[in-house]
Parts: sequence; structure tokens; C-alpha cells
Amino acid sequence: MRRVLILTASYGSGHNEAARCVAAEVARRGAEPIVVDHFRDLVHPLFDRATRAVYLALLRRLPSVWGLAYALGDRLASDSPLTFGASRVGGRRLAALLERLAPDAVVTVHATPALAMSALARARRRGPPHTTVVTDFVAHSQWIAPGIDRYCVAADEVGHDLVARGIPRERVVVTGVPVRTEFASAPDPREMRRALGLPAEVPVVLAMAGSWGSVGRLPDVARVLARIRRPVVGILVAGHDAGLRASLERLVAGSSLRVFGFVPDLHRLMAAADLVVTKAGGMTLAEAMAVEVPLLFYGSLPGQERRNERFAASAGVALVARGRPDLERLLDRALRDPDLLEHLRAPMRARRRPDATRAIVDLVLADCVRAGAPR
Repeated sequence: MRRVLILTASYGSGHNEAARCVAAEVARRGAEPIVVDHFRDLVHPLFDRATRAVYLALLRRLPSVWGLAYALGDRLASDSPLTFGASRVGGRRLAALLERLAPDAVVTVHATPALAMSALARARRRGPPHTTVVTDFVAHSQWIAPGIDRYCVAADEVGHDLVARGIPRERVVVTGVPVRTEFASAPDPREMRRALGLPAEVPVVLAMAGSWGSVGRLPDVARVLARIRRPVVGILVAGHDAGLRASLERLVAGSSLRVFGFVPDLHRLMAAADLVVTKAGGMTLAEAMAVEVPLLFYGSLPGQERRNERFAASAGVALVARGRPDLERLLDRALRDPDLLEHLRAPMRARRRPDATRAIVDLVLADCVRAGAPR
């Protein structure tokens, strides 16, 4: 049986979700997926918890600092001394893991393991074929390294940017971001509304902010939705953040707004919605495009989310609110003007790539065949 090593990292839910999607498709195709968290399993669990805590604290309290760090990283080569050896973090244990598992191919869905694989490839001069999956709709210098065999990217624009930064064109494949099959099948909105007990003729607005909702600005969205005078079904999803859920429930008490915690079948809510108000995570953008639900971005964080936001706005698949007055104005306009929502859906239909996971795994398994004889 062919074996595929998938390296991820628990910084935001998108990387792990992409890893799970790829692993499920690899298994469905009869190969063995092995998912490893680079920081937890190859560096140290304490390092993983400490750095994630710092990361979340920055996003919650000092997002501008994270934005500056992200922008600075984009100005530096991935092997610059100013990256403080990021490309070597976990490298020794990764080399031992590759030796022990002898995978037929490696897939990375986070920049740090991608760079670690690149550094090992340069040192060893050979290794298993390595595909990295970029999970945002932007290119960033810390993904770019000479030892990466293939980049699977979200959109043509990302591919063009990587080529402009020196990656050979033949190493860049526009596949889309891997999403779960539930999103890829694009459920019928009317059927989802019936299944969820939502009215057919009243606009449905879904508001969320990723798996940890407190990183976004959901209370602002709740206040604006509560003040809307026209009929609307408002659904707020707080994710894993129990404190935020309790706060939102107090905030919307007495209104018709509904508050949920983590929702495992989020595709059903997204398919039923006329509009999703959220921040611009790469996975969220890919999932929304898969189900063709219009987006209104609000509360996006500096760094990759702001760049995802710019991509979505220029592609015509999302509206962008910079402050609460913008949010009120754009939300009111979207609910009054069905043509505006259709204007957002049209480019989504042209750009959606629901078969991204299959396309990525096709390439990876073909690498396995070329790399050696069947196991």
C-alpha cells in the first residue's frame, strides 16, 4: 500500500481542515495517509501550546503586531537569518520520521513544515516527492523555497504571484483549496432551508468568525442584525468559544437572532444562507465559493486575512466593510437588492473549484507511481 505523509500545524483551523480533506481522499483511493502536526509531534507539545497561545493572544489583543510580522516575513527570503532558523524547526525529527516511515510522497499544508522539507531536500539531495498546498488566496515569501517540488494554489492570481517571485511555472498547479465533500456538492438552498426549518421567503444572514469566534467581531454583527427593521433570519455561530457564545446570547436576548456554538455541519447553514458575514479566512472563502453563497467580510485580521479579502473583492465575490457604519450600509443594501447578491454569485460559479481535493490527490498519487514500484 502506498503511504502519504501529510504535515500540518494547528494555527487556525484551515490547515488542519485541509490536511483532513487530503487524508480522507488518499484513504478513499486505497493509499495510507499519515497526518502529523509538525509543531506538536516533531518539535514539542509544549512548544506547540505556547506558540499557539501567543499567536491567539496577538490576534485577539494586538492584531496590528501580527500584521506587521506577516508583512515583514513577506519581505524576507525564507532562509534569511532574520527568520531565526524557522526552516530548521523540527527538521531533525522530521528526517528521522521520513527515514522510519519511508513515505511514497509528502504533502504539506503549512509553511513551516514545507520549509523544513525543503531544507532536508537540499541537504539530502533526494527524498520523497513533496507537494505543498497553499491554503490562502495569496502568495507569501515564507512558502517559497527551492526544494519544494509542487505548489497547489487556490487561484490563478496566486500562481502568477509565485511565478513572479521565482518559482518555475511547471511547479505551480492551480487546484483550489481542498474542502470537504459536503461543501463540494453544493447543497440546494431551498432543500437546506426546509431541512433546517427556516422560512423560504425571508432572507437568511449567517454570521461567523472562524472556529474561535472571539478573534473576530461577532458582537458588532449581532448589534447590527438586531437593529434591522426588515424581516431577516440572523444566525450567529461562535465556534468553540463558549464565553463568546454566552456573551452573544445575552446580547441578542429578546430578539429573533439565533446563536450556536461549534457547528459540525456548517455546510448546511452556509447553503441555506443568502449572505455570510465573516472574516476572510482562506478556508472560509473556499467553502463559501464552493456553495456559491455571497460574502460580506467584516473584522478580517491584518496579514493573510486582509490579503484574502483584497483577492475576494477584486474577484467580485465579496463585499468588504471596514467599520460598523460600512457594515450597516452594506448589509442593508445586500438585503434590499437581490441583484447585488446574484452579482456576487456569478463570479463564484466561474471560480469555484469543488474538486480541489481530488485534483491534489491525483497529482500526489501519480508522484507515488513515478517514485517507485508498488508496495
